[in-house]
Amino acid sequence: MAAKKAAPGSLKLSAVLDLNEASVLHGKLMSMRGSDVVIDASGVDRVGVQCAQVLVAGARAWEEDRKSFLVEKASDAFQKTMQLIGVENLVAKEI
Repeated sequence: MAAKKAAPGSLKLSAVLDLNEASVLHGKLMSMRGSDVVIDASGVDRVGVQCAQVLVAGARAWEEDRKSFLVEKASDAFQKTMQLIGVENLVAKEI
């Protein structure tokens, strides 16, 4: 019997990605593990380093699983923060 391909999941990020949101974001990503994921970062106003770490770890985990981890519609704030901390290539593109 052929393996069933997991349906892609989508996740809209909160406007403020701070310390309080880091564990929530981690839980949401872990519930989606094993399937392709599309992350909507269009509404992000602020990104804290803890959430950036969660996203980088997610990107690496999806890469190890050979699944797609795509950040779409990234807001200027999201893009600038990722660039400032030097991880724009890890989370701002398809893996």
